[in-house]
Amino acid sequence: MTLPPDIAVRVEGISKQYQLGQTHGGYQLLSEKLMPSRYQQRSRQRDADRDFWALNDVGFEVGQGETFGIVGHNGAGKSTLLKILSRVTPPTTGSITIRGRVGALLEVGTGFNPELTGRENVFLNGAILGMRRVEILAKYDQIVEFAELERFMETPVKRYSSGMYMRLAFSVAAHLEPEVLIVDEVLSVGDARFQEKCLGRMETVAHEGRTVLFVSHNLAAVRKLCGRAALLSKGELQDIGPTSKVIDSYLALSEGEALDDLGERLDRQGNGHLRFTYFRIEVGSDGHDSPVTGEDVKFRLGYRTDSGQPIAEVSAAITIMTPLNELMLHLYTMASGARLRDLPAEGELVCELPGCPLPSGSYTVNLWADSGGEPLDWVQRAAHFTVQDGDFFGSGQLSMASHPAVLVQNDWRVEVKGAAK
Repeated sequence: MTLPPDIAVRVEGISKQYQLGQTHGGYQLLSEKLMPSRYQQRSRQRDADRDFWALNDVGFEVGQGETFGIVGHNGAGKSTLLKILSRVTPPTTGSITIRGRVGALLEVGTGFNPELTGRENVFLNGAILGMRRVEILAKYDQIVEFAELERFMETPVKRYSSGMYMRLAFSVAAHLEPEVLIVDEVLSVGDARFQEKCLGRMETVAHEGRTVLFVSHNLAAVRKLCGRAALLSKGELQDIGPTSKVIDSYLALSEGEALDDLGERLDRQGNGHLRFTYFRIEVGSDGHDSPVTGEDVKFRLGYRTDSGQPIAEVSAAITIMTPLNELMLHLYTMASGARLRDLPAEGELVCELPGCPLPSGSYTVNLWADSGGEPLDWVQRAAHFTVQDGDFFGSGQLSMASHPAVLVQNDWRVEVKGAAK
């Protein structure tokens, strides 16, 4: 199908079906072969019970040279959609039409051969994109310089760290000039400086007239880069339009989620040897039901172990973000000097925060626990809470909620150098 000259990507009625817990690899049992009618009916029922639609009738268009954002919670179907757009997996129903070559950065090292060196993988990826060797040679020095891997280009990439993988993979995808660049949340692997570098490169790619599809939980970055965006939820397209409008829909969807019983949450990571069961906030006894800027607050984290036995050497963290995923506080046991040894099988972790330094507004909580560097539990958007205005400095002035920054005590004075003026 031919696209109009102003359209780079067209998605029409895309759906993707998976089967959960698929057994015996699709082969028929002997009993099913001998008695087909009886067993086929049971098989169809089993298949229906296992059906899972990761995407359901999703459709949109992306303009030529547009930077388009895709947002949604974990499990919304974002990565499945990008894999379909990148032709990694086919849709169950629907169709996609894309103008030109596609460069995709979906996971760290996607498309890399671990046995080949960094230099060889640059040429391999360029060939996959349909580029001639002379074109790759013309861009090679820029790719290496951007990735900051000059010393390691003759090293097999199987020896690269995840950060090195990501730096080279992004540099290849962004510099080999595909007409459509697809970038997933993989940028979170890099450090803050390299993330800023990548965002700047994507802005450059967009200004060059190429099309960018950007998936991220960093709503501030999506708002900065993308003029339009789409919101996915449970495999369905919930909203599409100007980025500010779509982000408002995303935040409203977050606020509407039932987050109290963390024990029932399935969208979490970690080995499960310890699981958070609830998150509660305890404030003063003066009638407030939410934290107040400048006043003491306690965070209580319920937990239990999967074995019913005590667990040793646990580290825990509470990360507090703005609705746009801007980091405000990272409360970490190791950084504070706390050591959580020999935790009972079930209990409560308490984090005390003297003089809440958050300005008034809404916040999101992520929870983390690990043991010996092995993740136990990681729950994003574990809770939401609102901070009320308060006199943090004791000056009679309320904090400025328009400034997304924590508050710290500070003193000002004038010092006159030399002769008095």
